[in-house]
Amino acid sequence: MTYIPEAVRRKVVERAAGRCEYCRWHQDNTFYTHEIDHIYAEKHGGQTVEVNLCFACFDCNRFKGSDLCSLDAVTGQIVSLFHPRRDQWDDHFQMQTKGRIMLLTPTARVTGQLLNFNDTEFVAERARLLAIGIY
Repeated sequence: MTYIPEAVRRKVVERAAGRCEYCRWHQDNTFYTHEIDHIYAEKHGGQTVEVNLCFACFDCNRFKGSDLCSLDAVTGQIVSLFHPRRDQWDDHFQMQTKGRIMLLTPTARVTGQLLNFNDTEFVAERARLLAIGIY
């Protein structure tokens, strides 16, 4: 793993406003510290530069690993995962008041499936945080 300079790390965290750029979970509401993720993993030629880095919660970073795409269960096509620098979250996902993240596009479906967005425990915790206004 490549060392990420502190100035770059700080810019990535500030750009994300403390939220996971995949599931939007705020670092203040997690047990594990969020991490800097290579959107395109180093093993796939991804560089340690600001445009290839994002802020990711522990769970999203572990579920994503070095994956770049997955099979869409609806179309059977290979689809790229959500790319936090290229894609707009609201174009692909919609947060529901009951804690589910609606998956609006093929990109959202493969990302949500791979990163386990709507796991029962994650949904329940998001619903709790939404209800008290801190998600």
